[in-house]
Amino acid sequence: MAILFKSLKLIQKDSILAPKDYFYNGEILRPFDGNENDIEEIVDCSNWLGSEGWIDLRCGVSEPGLEYQETFESLGEVLKVSGFAQAVVLPNTAPVIQSKNEVEFVKNKVKDFITDIHIQGAVTKDTKGDDLTEILDINHHGVQIFGDGIVPVSNSDRMMKILQYLQKFDGILFDQSYDPLLSIFGQMHEGYTSTALGMKGIPNLSEEVAIQKNVEILRYAGGNLHIQTVSTAKGVEAIRKGKEDGLNITADVSIYQLLFSDEDLNNYDSNLKVIPPFRGEEERAALIDGLKDGTIDAIVSNHQPKDFDSKHMEFDLADFGMSGLQTFLPAMVKLEKELGWPLLVQKVTTGPAKVIKDVSEAFSSLTLFDPNEAWVFDKKSNRSLSENSPFFNQTLKGKVKALINKGKFVRLDD
Repeated sequence: MAILFKSLKLIQKDSILAPKDYFYNGEILRPFDGNENDIEEIVDCSNWLGSEGWIDLRCGVSEPGLEYQETFESLGEVLKVSGFAQAVVLPNTAPVIQSKNEVEFVKNKVKDFITDIHIQGAVTKDTKGDDLTEILDINHHGVQIFGDGIVPVSNSDRMMKILQYLQKFDGILFDQSYDPLLSIFGQMHEGYTSTALGMKGIPNLSEEVAIQKNVEILRYAGGNLHIQTVSTAKGVEAIRKGKEDGLNITADVSIYQLLFSDEDLNNYDSNLKVIPPFRGEEERAALIDGLKDGTIDAIVSNHQPKDFDSKHMEFDLADFGMSGLQTFLPAMVKLEKELGWPLLVQKVTTGPAKVIKDVSEAFSSLTLFDPNEAWVFDKKSNRSLSENSPFFNQTLKGKVKALINKGKFVRLDD
């Protein structure tokens, strides 16, 4: 494969480079020096931006068990059109991904994807927080990332033992840290809006005490801890302090946590019912600061596909979760003025790569996108099996145009 990309503006480190011609030889992208004679394809990139291939650290799938929400086939398609070269899938399927059998099932399903799939293996049986899974056996089948996905590891003794156990092979624990008892029956963020709407709230305290506790357990036990979908100012501060103290702690935030607040739930749109819930503006500002100063390492889609029936009902009965992959770039477009493309791209490339200890050569994968192209997100364009997004049937700006990974080049113009 030999491709010439004409007039591409490449995002690298802290800047957007001036338009330049680049050559891809099937292994790595490099500046075009005019000496290559075997060019097979020329791609006009004059309206595009490019970066290293994007990485999503938190992506839900529903196969096996709930295939009508998302199969691996549909997930692979939506990851591709969304520009992701790598993704971590959660273990919350039925059965849970907790043994070599489920791991091999997933690996067989995703072997032909252009997107590299990393499996998060369940760390407690059936993600119930009690007995540990066969961690070493799962690791022998290629799994380095462990956690209970959408279920927090809230048992302090289990948290300590898991962190110690994973050190046997330099594994990493992913945890969505919150106290389930402080969140019990909660439907949205606890505050003025929840009171006005008559909804049971989920307080900031639920996340704050869990993160603070887990940071202290990490300080005692050692190991590697990655906190997912942080949403509170005190949570960010606890992570910042842990990093300053030299702990091996990293964190991410859901991209839609940066776009919405609890006030957006005034019309009871169940597509905005998520965990963690949308907080207030003060918390959002703390998340932005955490991204800017490096406390928060990555931005994730937190893609949680849900079927029509589980969302279109009374708000307090509807499932938590939002479909977030195909609208990821349009969401970044909305945030670009506040954060800038170099920082946004860093949080979906080098930031998450550091978290999962990815050692791929720079620009061996590539995501190309047009930040200004408008398109309609509807049944025709949707590649997921689920439609649980507040952006559905809207015109969005920002379209992924091509993806390079594993030596493959895929155009996404349709």
